[in-house]
Amino acid sequence: MNRRDFSLALVAGSAALGMAAPAQAQGDPTEGREYTRLQTPVPVAVAGKIEVVEFFGYWCPHCNNFEPTLDAWARKLPADVNFRRIPVAFSAAHDTLQKLYFALEGLALVDSMHRKVFAAIHVQHARFDKDADVAGFASSNGLDPTKLLDAVRSFGVAAKCRQAKQLAEAFRIEGVPTLGVQGRYLTSLSQAGGAEPALRVTDALIRMARRA
Repeated sequence: MNRRDFSLALVAGSAALGMAAPAQAQGDPTEGREYTRLQTPVPVAVAGKIEVVEFFGYWCPHCNNFEPTLDAWARKLPADVNFRRIPVAFSAAHDTLQKLYFALEGLALVDSMHRKVFAAIHVQHARFDKDADVAGFASSNGLDPTKLLDAVRSFGVAAKCRQAKQLAEAFRIEGVPTLGVQGRYLTSLSQAGGAEPALRVTDALIRMARRA
């Protein structure tokens, strides 16, 4: 979902980007068609490992559709690959959801709550505009509302949001979901032609990073 049209897409509903597209040719993907090479490499978070970053937004229907496929893929990554998610806020309306992800991460609740946030927004049509919305989500999912709100409002989460903004700018993120590999390469569902093709391209970019 592009920065320019995310609000229109939210009204229009989920698209079928999660469906597999025709298989790409074997071998390395084509630069400029299936992936983009960054002119200025971005430092990785963990030295000695190949990094894959998913830039996503809870508000994005394409990210919601992509999550089950991505999660299954990420769980099978080899030990030399470090996978992490970075929530993107293209507008002030996305700020609370960005903070919510980092709050869940800080409380070690991403594994149990990540998909539930997506479901709350895209299935239950919940809103996360106010503190009361976050508290309601916490209560309905067996969490302590005060503890979650304290995490959302914390200095640590604010710092992570600033770092996420800087990282998204360094990667020149204009739409989500987008996958960054080793601070050098970018691909997305729209660029690769669907969820499965995007992950095949990402696998190839991991191999390229390993060779480099």
